[in-house]
Amino acid sequence: MSEKLTNEMFELLPENEKNSEFIAMESKTFLKDAWSRYKKNRLAMIGLAFLAVMVVMSIAVPMLSKYGFESQNIEIKNALPSLEHPFGTDKLGRDIFVRVMYGGRISLAIAFSSAFICLIIGILYGGVAGYVGGKVDMVMMRFVDILDSVPTLLYVILILMIFGNTIPAMLLAICFTSWIGMARQVRQQVRSIKEMEYALAATVIGASHTRILLKHLVVNAIGPIIVNLTTMVPSAIFTESFLSFVGIGLDPSIPSWGKLANDCRDLFFTFPIQIVWVIAAISLTCLSLNFIGDGIGEAFQTKKR
Repeated sequence: MSEKLTNEMFELLPENEKNSEFIAMESKTFLKDAWSRYKKNRLAMIGLAFLAVMVVMSIAVPMLSKYGFESQNIEIKNALPSLEHPFGTDKLGRDIFVRVMYGGRISLAIAFSSAFICLIIGILYGGVAGYVGGKVDMVMMRFVDILDSVPTLLYVILILMIFGNTIPAMLLAICFTSWIGMARQVRQQVRSIKEMEYALAATVIGASHTRILLKHLVVNAIGPIIVNLTTMVPSAIFTESFLSFVGIGLDPSIPSWGKLANDCRDLFFTFPIQIVWVIAAISLTCLSLNFIGDGIGEAFQTKKR
């Protein structure tokens, strides 16, 4: 009797309707979720695509072109852009397109290398200062303030005068004080999140200080850190280009973007198009990096939500 009553009160659903109201979200890791949000930013994707194309061309064009970056042909000097020479030729008949791409190889290598070095130093220095706190933090940050009180250009000129106009010396000159901003950013982020529940829980269960700092604090502050990193790359490009443009940067035999702009300076009023290509390469590369930084900043906000 009870079984019959149960059958009358309840009706079994057909098999094709059992999962009609099933709702589930795709399981995503933090990085996968950030990438999916980053892809929705059109300007960020355009910046990433342009930067990738610039890097590939800087590597491939000097290797595949039949013109070397130092190959001269006086008969075609100061030629206008053509199919044979897309950017024209300079005052010595050298292909400007090949030289701009080769200069991009030098400038981008210096910029990314210096940014990576500053990232490592800034995370370690700022992370320790923010995590330990107290007198250690005070001493470490006063040392930073002393370094930052002297104009960066003086450090750069002094280092280049002592070690010469080489790429390692340029890296040292750019990185000597550029890590300070990263260190302050990391310190501020670590101080703001080290008292949160997950950090205190890691301390209670006996996690080491190194694991807490790197695994819990720095990782959860990775968004602002990467945004700061993307701003350091264009800053390094401008620094190297400016120093080479005014003649105190790399050796004249190294055709960086700044050196190429310096070579075209004398012809600015007669053949201004020659310097336009270098300026466009620098400006568009830095603009794409700014777009990438904005996109990363928005993508990594999901951790706070």
